[in-house]
Amino acid sequence: MNKFGFNRLGLSISALFVLALLMYLPIWMEEAPEQASANGLDALKPAYKAKNLTTTLYNQDGQLNHKVFARSMEHYDQLGFVLFQQPRYTLYTENAASPWEVTATEGTLYNNELIQLENNVQIENQTEDDFVKTITTAFIEINLNTKQMTSDQPVEIRGLQYVINSNGFNANLRTQEYELIDHVQTIYSPGN
Repeated sequence: MNKFGFNRLGLSISALFVLALLMYLPIWMEEAPEQASANGLDALKPAYKAKNLTTTLYNQDGQLNHKVFARSMEHYDQLGFVLFQQPRYTLYTENAASPWEVTATEGTLYNNELIQLENNVQIENQTEDDFVKTITTAFIEINLNTKQMTSDQPVEIRGLQYVINSNGFNANLRTQEYELIDHVQTIYSPGN
């Protein structure tokens, strides 16, 4: 009898355990998707925000690479980018005395040192006697390491005696080489 009674007790405990497991299994299954969606929503929230921020970055040789000022900034760690409102970038080439200043209404900086600027993008050469003085467009992408700029939007390039209009361009700020994607018009005005 002892042996049969012990088996019955063990069987009863096992049955209760399985019953409890079956009752809580649907609850456990439901919790996992809720946690996953909560983590997804966390990715949409900035890790931190800042207002009126200025940041100065140097290259690996210790030379000034670029400075950025923004009215507001939101950093999204999980998504790998930073959003800027009214950014003002100062990009330095090898000659730190001749930077370029880039302003826009909004911008996005990606972890791979690529920035996309949108709305009212203005690029101004801070050197007095260079060929290109200003570049204006609605969108531009800049590689902060190579100083390569690209736009597929209408672009206006101004110098001392000319205005060039194009539907997109590629430019390298280091080499001062400019490639027009779809040249529209050039106006040359000597003596101005």
